[in-house]
Amino acid sequence: MKIRIVKTASTAKAVQIVRYQNNKRVILHHIGSAHSETELTELLNAAQEWMKDFTKQLSIFSDDSSSKLIHLNRCTFIGVQYNFFYQQISLIQEKMGFAELPSLLNDLVIIRIFEPASTLRSLELMEQFFGKKHSRKSYYKIAPQFIDLKEKVEMKVVDFARAYYSFSFDIVFYDVTTLYFETFEEDELRKNGFSKDSKSQQPQILVALIVTKEGFPIAFEIFSGNTFEGHTIIPSIKDFIKRNKVKEFTAVADAAMISLENITHLNQNNINYIVGARMGNLSIKFLEIIDKQIVRKDGQSIRIKTELGYLICSYSTVRYRKDLHEMNKQIEKAKQIIETPSKSKKQKFTKTNKQKLKLNSVTSSNKCNRFLRPSGG
Repeated sequence: MKIRIVKTASTAKAVQIVRYQNNKRVILHHIGSAHSETELTELLNAAQEWMKDFTKQLSIFSDDSSSKLIHLNRCTFIGVQYNFFYQQISLIQEKMGFAELPSLLNDLVIIRIFEPASTLRSLELMEQFFGKKHSRKSYYKIAPQFIDLKEKVEMKVVDFARAYYSFSFDIVFYDVTTLYFETFEEDELRKNGFSKDSKSQQPQILVALIVTKEGFPIAFEIFSGNTFEGHTIIPSIKDFIKRNKVKEFTAVADAAMISLENITHLNQNNINYIVGARMGNLSIKFLEIIDKQIVRKDGQSIRIKTELGYLICSYSTVRYRKDLHEMNKQIEKAKQIIETPSKSKKQKFTKTNKQKLKLNSVTSSNKCNRFLRPSGG
């Protein structure tokens, strides 16, 4: 093959790739026509690149510089694809045993991690960012089957956690969150309720998640949006224990999950639990016991037996200073309101005596004692 330059009728210079066969010239490819020396140089470089691609042969004395040229004026920008990200997440899914699941479901998971969006928007983004094309018709056809895959997926992640995180069902962490929808119409599942996203006017669902001590998710449940989160822990935990035939089990949750009813159910089902407790909900009796027994050193803790189980209290100097500072700010604010009363709502540490606003010294004193005597907690 050779590069041939010929003049055209318009005095331009045409660049061609030719080959001679049986004493005849065969034009393999017409690169283009140049009207200046700069254009001619670019066409000659393009011709060299075309010949390398066509022959697929390496030159003994290769000129690396020419192969690195990008002729921007002859290129069209078609977008960017994040193939490395897609391949890495796909490998993780395959490692966890998800390769046998519908490819559309796996792709929806990947795009959800990459850029969260609505389902239909996600279909567009998958094609744009990863070059994976799925039609809306395919989604509507296969989506109802996703519900039946829940138990299968959870079994795979539990097996993965046991193999790679030495998970033995000894301890799990439980919490809930809310997911709202861009609509104002409720249905059987999507209900208005207490929104963690400050979207109280929009229907939502409640999602309960169970994770290992490393934070690896192993199970989830979905409840209607108006469900009180404290009513979710018992059915979620019991269902998880039943499906996995667990014998020894400890659930860790925050203070919102604790109630006398929940603790009764946990004890009846022989489920160990660790839950957060609020000091403000304790009786004066227990506060006095804590005051006498607490060791006022960071990291020190005490264990007190109660009807609901053992109460473990730890000491923190930082928390003590923070709570005391916040309490003193409230007392100072109460004094300012007393000096310049207004029609605003009642402030903490104030009381009305004969239609006159005064500082509630009894409440503030008790509150101060609770902080000053135990020195934090």
